[in-house]
Amino acid sequence: MTTSLFDLTGRLAFVTGSARGIGNALALGLAQAGADVVVHGRDQAVTAEAAARIAEETGVKTHTVCFDVTDAGVVREQVGALIERLGVPDILVNNAGMQHRAPFNEFPAEKWDQVLATNLSSVFYVSQPVTTAMAERGSGKVINIGSAMSALARQTIAPYTASKGGVVMLTKGMAADLARFDIQVNAISPGYFASEMNRDLWSDPEFDGWLKNRTPANRWGKLSELVGAAVFLSSAASSFVSGQNIHVDGGLTSVV
Repeated sequence: MTTSLFDLTGRLAFVTGSARGIGNALALGLAQAGADVVVHGRDQAVTAEAAARIAEETGVKTHTVCFDVTDAGVVREQVGALIERLGVPDILVNNAGMQHRAPFNEFPAEKWDQVLATNLSSVFYVSQPVTTAMAERGSGKVINIGSAMSALARQTIAPYTASKGGVVMLTKGMAADLARFDIQVNAISPGYFASEMNRDLWSDPEFDGWLKNRTPANRWGKLSELVGAAVFLSSAASSFVSGQNIHVDGGLTSVV
């Protein structure tokens, strides 16, 4: 009985930004738990290759979709086509994101717009048509990917911090509106993981040393360590959990 609570067999999971990095790890993890997955990316070849790897490793059905999550009109059109082709996703993971680093007073306005559009506005754009269909069905799971920077700040990434703080508050707002339709909306906020987005950080000996000393676990996270929280929030085990933000960060946000 306990194991079956986490079984995702027969579910359809749509993970944005899942051709590589955290999104790819989450798509693979959900597939390993039994879900069929829709892999999303910007590059068709890279996305198709990622989906093929997941299918080969897990034996589940994988699908691909490529579109710009920052264009509201394109998102609505493409999500509508996805639902028509595959049905309404049971699980939506809003993972697509980007980073740009510069001191606050030197941060280009166009990069502010790009960071906010990719990290925050896309969550609204993608979630709205998906959860509308979920509400009509009467069930669904949404996971929004926040960050340790949803709660903390660091030099040179103020817009990223603003965007990820917004993701967590949007999660709460979505939960307030959607719980009545048996849709649970939660966030996962990773700490520092050795992902492609963080290459400039983990390859810098000075930052690497600082981060390990700053994190109680004394190490970077492994992408596979995000999967447990994602499976929990995607499964029947979290049927009365909504509006929450789970930090997966080795204790980083719990200490000073």
